[in-house]
Amino acid sequence: MNPISSRIKRPDGYLLKWRQLKTEPVGHAPVRLQTCLLSNTIITDLEKIASQTAYDKGFEIIDLQVNSQPNSVSIQIQIRHCDKNKDVSINDCAQLNPPINEAIEDSKLIDQPFFLEISSTGISEFLTEDRDFQTFKGFPVEVTYKEDELTQKLQNGLLQDRSENDLLINLKGRISRIPRDDVIKVRLTTPTG
Repeated sequence: MNPISSRIKRPDGYLLKWRQLKTEPVGHAPVRLQTCLLSNTIITDLEKIASQTAYDKGFEIIDLQVNSQPNSVSIQIQIRHCDKNKDVSINDCAQLNPPINEAIEDSKLIDQPFFLEISSTGISEFLTEDRDFQTFKGFPVEVTYKEDELTQKLQNGLLQDRSENDLLINLKGRISRIPRDDVIKVRLTTPTG
C-alpha cells in the first residue's frame, strides 16, 4: 500500500493534511489509519457501532482514528453533544467509554487487545459552527475560499461577522465580503505585527 500525502476534503469542508496510509470517510468522521492491518469493512463496522452507542447516550462522533500495530489496536474517538450548545466534560468521556468499549468487545470485530480513548474536540482552530463565529468575533482569522472553480485564495483579517450569505472580514478597517458558499475553511490565527 502506497502512502498518501495530500489534502483530503471532509464533508464539512475541512481539509485534512498529513501523510498516511489510507483515509476512508465514514459517515461524519474520517477514519485515519497509520498502519493498516484491519480491513475497511471492519473500520466501517467499528464506526457504526461506536456512532450508534454514542447517539444512544446523546453524543455524536466527530472523528474516529484507528492505529493498528502487530499486537494491539488503538481506537481514538472525538465526541460532541448532539445538542451543540452543550460542551463535553471529562465525565461525559468517562461515562461513554464503558458502553462503547463493551459494544466493540461484543461485536468481536477486533480479535486482539485494543485501547479505547474518548475525548472532546476541545477548542478547534477551525471555526465551523455559528456559535464559534459569535464567540470569536474580532479575532484574527485566515479564510480559505474559492475565487473560481480552479483557484483557492487565502485572506487574513479580523472576523467581523457571518450572515446567512456572507462572511465579513475586517482588513485594516476595510470590510471584505466573501460569499459563504465560497468559504472552504476559517482558521483562528495569532496576531502578527
